[in-house]
Amino acid sequence: MSMSISTKRGDEGQTDLMFGRRVSKSDLRVSTYGILDEVNAILGLARVDAVETLVLSSIAKIQKDLVLVMGELATHEEDWETYRDKGGGLVGDAMLGELDELVRVLEKERGISFQRWAVPGAAGSRAGAALDMARTVVRHAERAIVALDEAGKLPNPLLLRWVNRLSDMFWLLARLEEEHSGAPAQ
Repeated sequence: MSMSISTKRGDEGQTDLMFGRRVSKSDLRVSTYGILDEVNAILGLARVDAVETLVLSSIAKIQKDLVLVMGELATHEEDWETYRDKGGGLVGDAMLGELDELVRVLEKERGISFQRWAVPGAAGSRAGAALDMARTVVRHAERAIVALDEAGKLPNPLLLRWVNRLSDMFWLLARLEEEHSGAPAQ
């Protein structure tokens, strides 16, 4: 039996975290995973238009990882032990290493390097422009994660490191997609 998406439980400005804890929709934690949900939606746009195989596979992997990250952020610090005991995934050294390796591949094997600031959309690549948009929204999420950390609500410091690497990786993927999109430079 399926459940309706419209539960009406949020009509008064409250929402559920993992394990049923209710918080205000203005809670910094809710805002933070909401920002990453925006990133995931933007990646969907990039994925539709991307032509470069490495870009497509990277987007697919990151979208899966973002769901894990949002689950981690949607868990109140008092419920972290329960989250871990129930098999909730955490950002760890392996996920961080995957991003570091992708950055290495993009820079060393694909020859993408920072030469100048990019102008999103100037190369005529919709996927590249969407990846640039994802990069800027990730930076917004990063600032929100720093605020969570400063408030003592971020038990996993690797999450901040992962998000920081993510924005760099999106810049590189955008440049790779622009090179391979076949769109004329504007």
